[in-house]
Amino acid sequence: MKIRQLYGRGRPVVSFEFFPPRTEKGEEALLATLETLQAVGPDFVSVTRTGAKPQQATVDLVARIRAMGLEAAAHVTSIQATEEEIAEVCDRLCAQGIENMVALRGDRAADRPPAGVFNHADDLVRFIRARGDDFCLAGAGHPEGHPECRDLDLGMTHLKAKVDAGVDVVITQLFFENDHYFRFVDRAVRAGITVPVVAGIMPITNARQIERITELSGNEIPAPLRRDLERVRDDPDAALTLGIDYGTRQCAALLRGGAPGIHFYTLNQSSATRSIFERLQADGLVGAR
Repeated sequence: MKIRQLYGRGRPVVSFEFFPPRTEKGEEALLATLETLQAVGPDFVSVTRTGAKPQQATVDLVARIRAMGLEAAAHVTSIQATEEEIAEVCDRLCAQGIENMVALRGDRAADRPPAGVFNHADDLVRFIRARGDDFCLAGAGHPEGHPECRDLDLGMTHLKAKVDAGVDVVITQLFFENDHYFRFVDRAVRAGITVPVVAGIMPITNARQIERITELSGNEIPAPLRRDLERVRDDPDAALTLGIDYGTRQCAALLRGGAPGIHFYTLNQSSATRSIFERLQADGLVGAR
């Protein structure tokens, strides 16, 4: 099923994001984790692309996940790719019956210049649409601005270009202050964007880890949350509890405010995500698949 169809059902869509483990043992552990997650009923999962693994690893893992009965989307990055390489990936996805793709430019590597074909995500989306492949395409949105472009108006122009090129669903990068999301959605509506704008959430499981991630991405940690993180910095159990509590409140407020879905960046650590999901289910904010 194409994931764009899920957002027309009149209920919030919940999805989880994973990445291909480095080892075969790690992949088997991830698949076992996914089997346990089927019980709570995510609507779909996505598998990102990592520098440690070739694109084919993402395709293969998505195919295995779909064989388990979970719908899945494959991340495809293009900054270092040629047209021939992207066409090959599309052909592999079609051959596996994979209908959903998260189409991304990808991060610029300081030591490798771009290949020059797909300098922006809308170039990738336009190329895929021109091929005639009937993928459902998700694209990234940046409520606090892209690390390479902090101009929010210009960033919205870039997002509109992706949607006009053929993106079906927008999934935001992580944020911890909900006002960033709601203002982002308001700007998107004013820009004429009508596709679902899904809230991307990263549950906190480790204080130092989330501080490193936000330093790299430039995302804000609100002052009250930063104070709480400092308090549990050296207590992993307390940090996990804090992350689950904060994530539950954040997601509940997003859903009550009209967000069409939550996309959890799990970092392959599903316990916090599952706890948040189950609490949202208990509160009646999300249902089982």
